[in-house]
Amino acid sequence: MTWTAGFRTAVINPHDQLQLSEPRGFADQTVRQVLHLAGGGEAFRVRLTNRYGRAPLTIAAATYSVGRRQGALTFDGIGQCVIPAGEEIVSDPVELQVAAGTDLVVDLYLPERTGLATYSHRPAEVARVVDGNHVGSPTFARAAQVEARFYLSGVDVLAGAGTAIAVAFGDSWFEGVGTTTSANRRSVDYLNRRLDRGWVVNQGIAGNRLLRDGVGEHALTRFDRDVLPVPGVTHVLLHFGINDLVLPTMLGEPLPTAAALVEGFTNLADRAHAAGLKVIGGTIGAFGGAPISTPEGLAVRRQVNDWIRTTDAFDGVFDVARAVANPQAPDHIHPALDSGDGMHLNDRGAKAMADAVDLADLTLQP
Repeated sequence: MTWTAGFRTAVINPHDQLQLSEPRGFADQTVRQVLHLAGGGEAFRVRLTNRYGRAPLTIAAATYSVGRRQGALTFDGIGQCVIPAGEEIVSDPVELQVAAGTDLVVDLYLPERTGLATYSHRPAEVARVVDGNHVGSPTFARAAQVEARFYLSGVDVLAGAGTAIAVAFGDSWFEGVGTTTSANRRSVDYLNRRLDRGWVVNQGIAGNRLLRDGVGEHALTRFDRDVLPVPGVTHVLLHFGINDLVLPTMLGEPLPTAAALVEGFTNLADRAHAAGLKVIGGTIGAFGGAPISTPEGLAVRRQVNDWIRTTDAFDGVFDVARAVANPQAPDHIHPALDSGDGMHLNDRGAKAMADAVDLADLTLQP
């Protein structure tokens, strides 16, 4: 048996100027959060992060529940912990069998004013917040609901030796923006339902870019943090480029060239190969129906996608652009797959994205 990643979520800095959701903090409040496990094992442990905190984070009590099973999370045998600013902590192992597709519910009681929380800002899941210490309570009366995930960065599971893990490394098309909240219909969820062996953990960040910071550090920076340390990782799937080509319109920045994006993708592929990983590249999804799209950005997209489809930099390609395109307007998402904003996929679109992955390229084996 070996510890490997059963769940991951990529977190961002609440102090960044560019945000797509409202950052927040807590004081004398309990936060209840649902973590949908990509894979399971004979035991689990929870990862908590204060990566972007500016002061120590006190967690006075923490509990887990899986179905009807419930218990306290401990840290070095103690039911509370203090996480220094910029650090992460891992709970003691919980010896409880969990399966892929399990919903692990974690309650955190935060007694002191936290400042803005390190968080995942568009996870297609809600956190429930209630005043006072209510960890383990059967119900959360009058709880506020926030679509975000706070202080949780992952779950490790004790799985069979050699269990293989892929990392979905990208933007909102992985994180799940546009899909039904709390329904686990992200593209990564659909992909996991197709797999018989191994699984894919989701490190998508809505708004994230390949080449420049903005919503989270850009991909070339966060690759070493969000991909390489994932235990058991064997493959990485890439989907970047949309935000590189639409956010400059909002921010008054120059549009990146096709050559710059190709260089960025090549850099990621080279670093993944140097680490012994296989790389599956995704074509840049359609965004022609978005109000912030431009003819220039769409032209760069077409050039980069032509390169992705023909390059030998990747070990495989999933052509999500063609899988979700409107045949009458290929720069646009098919109306049946569009969430309604011209730039994100609905549930059917997320499934089409997952179905575009050739499982022969994603053979998850040790």
